[in-house]
Amino acid sequence: MKKYFGTDGIRGKANLDLTVEVATRLGRAAIRALGSKDHTVVVGRDTRISGQMLESALLAGLLSEGAYVYLAGIIPTPAVAFLTEDIPSEAGAVISASHNPFEDNGIKFFGAGGVKLPDETEKSIEAEFENLAPKKKEASVGNAIQLKDAEARYVEHLIASVGPDLSGLKVALDCANGAAFRVAPRVFKELGAEIMVICAEPDGRNINLGCGSTHPERISTLVKDWGADVGFAFDGDGDRCICVDETGTVRDGDFIMAIVARYMKERELLEPPLVVSTIMSNMGFYEALKELGIESLQVKVGDRYVLEGILASGSIIGGEQSGHIIFLEHASTGDGILTALVVSAIMVDTNQSLSSLAGVMRKYPQVLKNVKLKRGKRLTPDMKVWDLIKECERELGERGRVLLRSSGTEPVERVMVEALSMRKADEIANRIAEALEQELNF
Repeated sequence: MKKYFGTDGIRGKANLDLTVEVATRLGRAAIRALGSKDHTVVVGRDTRISGQMLESALLAGLLSEGAYVYLAGIIPTPAVAFLTEDIPSEAGAVISASHNPFEDNGIKFFGAGGVKLPDETEKSIEAEFENLAPKKKEASVGNAIQLKDAEARYVEHLIASVGPDLSGLKVALDCANGAAFRVAPRVFKELGAEIMVICAEPDGRNINLGCGSTHPERISTLVKDWGADVGFAFDGDGDRCICVDETGTVRDGDFIMAIVARYMKERELLEPPLVVSTIMSNMGFYEALKELGIESLQVKVGDRYVLEGILASGSIIGGEQSGHIIFLEHASTGDGILTALVVSAIMVDTNQSLSSLAGVMRKYPQVLKNVKLKRGKRLTPDMKVWDLIKECERELGERGRVLLRSSGTEPVERVMVEALSMRKADEIANRIAEALEQELNF
């Protein structure tokens, strides 16, 4: 088990858990653990008020170990992954807590080629972090430069990857007051779309605040009021995308993967006919793939595990219900803007609305409950709640399921239930959540 790294880097309350001292030490530890002579690192961040502070601290740690650092400024996480490969660099680092509130922040790393670090490498960084030995000899001090064309490079990459003519398409964008606030509107404008943008005025504290991919009701309302053809909501660091069709109906990552998989298979572009997803994907998604003659591979939650599954299986597409979608041909990590472009391109090429395309699958009613931890106790295999879960699974039979897991990004335990009716799913989810909260917090 890793001690500090979760499913997406190290996270905590900025200036309380994730302090300047921690960030500096982490920068030093990362360079030592990577163990290469060529310490070239791309660093980017989102719009949180703590970002500049932590960037400076991380930079100090990297430079003290002789690294050469490219500072990309405020830019989406997938842009850092792209730049790490494009420059090329030995590593990339992103200062962000993704969809979390502004008080939180985090640091996550990419390896060479823009790929998230494997668990073993993160364990090596943790070991160096805990046992950072004094330098035995004088080391050279690194250097840092501002990468002034970072955004332009990334925009060029997106358009070159999936650059349909979007003239006449009305697109609504919710940028979550986060890292995509400049890039997303710029890309869609350059491709000719008529756009309406909300939540693109970050002030350091309003990132993800009642907006973005975790609050799709904002973009849903805009789509209906403005009469848009489609809406896209990103998260704070721009690696997620949730879609809204022209009726205002939310279409999550499962719908996106099903739509793209069918489109590619019909054009003999999905080789092998396999999609990688996580254990959180809806039962309806798997039924849709089966009907399409497409195989599926389930992995743990986290786009790092999706990528591992893609590489191990030879697949070219995978993702999460939350909107992290990986198109291996174009990116090594989830990319919200790229995902929005792919969906837009399919709409244009097929001349179909998103609601029509979304008919590829029927989503089972699903309820997700978060049980907050008050005493620091986490879920363990010996808890009584597992007996209740077995009882609920027998009650649901083959037409439903229960999933209980610890979040790797927040101090919560997640209870997910699917059933034939929302009433039944909600009833069982509440029963389990109440039992779990009592067992964890009392």
